Amino acid sequence: MKNKVLIEQVGETACGTVLSRILGYIRDMLVANIFGTSMYADAFYVAFRIPNLFRRMFGEGSFSAAFVPVFSEYLHTRGRSETQKFLNSVFTILLILLLIINILCMIFSPFLIKLAAGGFLNEPEKMQLTIKLTRLIFPSMIFMCLSAFLLAVLNVLHSFFLPALAPSTLNLSEIFYILVFCPLLFPEDQIKGLSISVIIGGVFYFFVQYIEFKKLKWRLNFYINFKHPGVKKIIFLMIPSIIGLSVDQINALVDSRCASSMEHGAVSVLYYSNRLMQMPLAVFGFAIVTAILPSMSKSYAKKDLTTFNNFLNYSIRLTIFSILPSMTGLIVIGLPIIKILFERGEFNSLSAIMTNKVLIYYSLGLPAYALTKIFANAFYSLQNTKTPVKIAVTVMILHAILCIVLMQYMGVSGLAFATSISSYVNLILLILCFEKRIYKIDFRQIMISFLKSSLASIVTGIIAFNMCKTFNNLFIAVPVAILCGIMAFITVSYILKSEELKVFIHIFLNK
Repeated sequence: MKNKVLIEQVGETACGTVLSRILGYIRDMLVANIFGTSMYADAFYVAFRIPNLFRRMFGEGSFSAAFVPVFSEYLHTRGRSETQKFLNSVFTILLILLLIINILCMIFSPFLIKLAAGGFLNEPEKMQLTIKLTRLIFPSMIFMCLSAFLLAVLNVLHSFFLPALAPSTLNLSEIFYILVFCPLLFPEDQIKGLSISVIIGGVFYFFVQYIEFKKLKWRLNFYINFKHPGVKKIIFLMIPSIIGLSVDQINALVDSRCASSMEHGAVSVLYYSNRLMQMPLAVFGFAIVTAILPSMSKSYAKKDLTTFNNFLNYSIRLTIFSILPSMTGLIVIGLPIIKILFERGEFNSLSAIMTNKVLIYYSLGLPAYALTKIFANAFYSLQNTKTPVKIAVTVMILHAILCIVLMQYMGVSGLAFATSISSYVNLILLILCFEKRIYKIDFRQIMISFLKSSLASIVTGIIAFNMCKTFNNLFIAVPVAILCGIMAFITVSYILKSEELKVFIHIFLNK
């Protein structure tokens, strides 16, 4: 029964994420068509990445990891009135903190850009544009972080579909702007307008979730209590987890810093390839992580370690089953997918080839990215933040060293490869510490699932690659290749009697 609940939650999250991501790719297609891998695109993506780092710190990353276990504990062990006071206090303090950070970062934007894209110093026009865009985009960070706060609350309250779909408002805002207003403006004004549309989307992102929050008969009021025990506990858990769960974003800043010293378009190529890699990671990997964190936190709050371990093992197997074929597909037919999505306007065939090379090296790390999130959240649901943060610091240093070394031999592809390698190191260290200090993982079941999924993925890759070569028209070849690959994976998984296949069939039939 508990696994059935988890399946439902994963299904809701995955469906909402798929719809949101589809709109995200439409937005990326439109942006690539107008700006390609030009100076304007590079400047915009660097400017967007810095507020994104703070969103990960004070929004859906470290804050959520610290907040969800504490909120779950209050919800299941305290009265509604006490839980409401706790929510109001957290909301008010978070809002004040975000306003202060926003003001400081807008003032010190030039310094932040030098850290994130020091290579732009050799191009004053590009540097100044990036600073202007950063200041325009930064206010969106407030709404995105508050939206992430509501997302975490709604997940604990067993609402998953709408929070996963809510980011669509960001995509819709940018799509509307590009289609309606962008053609009327000059290039520099076009990119500035795109930055403003990000803020408008962030506002809608917050209010869409707030409506759902109100429907569940909860409210947000201003209530300051820095001495509230729940707030103190979140701060205690959050300080180390800021580094632990923000490691991906910090690594991304290192990538941007290195890419900014390369040729025009390197930053944009990193963005486009990372976006493609993020699709299966968000739909499968993060959907599972989002669903299990409240469940594991609830189990720990009730001291039910058997259920906790069951959720963990189950989520590992589901992640392996879904991520391996996705990784294979991106590697073997990544270039045709990129051509269909982006190759038009200012995004030419050279841009497509560069993006595909980076995508391959990013995709190699997909299993590690997803499983790392699961194990990190397992530690956080146990309210253990010290272990992941120690590992994260080590991995961050390793990633920076690998970037500097590999970029000398592989160019921008070396940055993606460095990310993949460091992610596997992160995963191995997390597993070793988890087994040593907390719980022995049932590797027998996991290994059986891995071998079955690997065999099915190999067959999937062979069929998808050959089907894609069969047709000259990419708009026919790619969908046929994906469909045939999925059918091959399902068939081989069925023959091998993979238990995880039944789970995904259940999700599909119900959603």
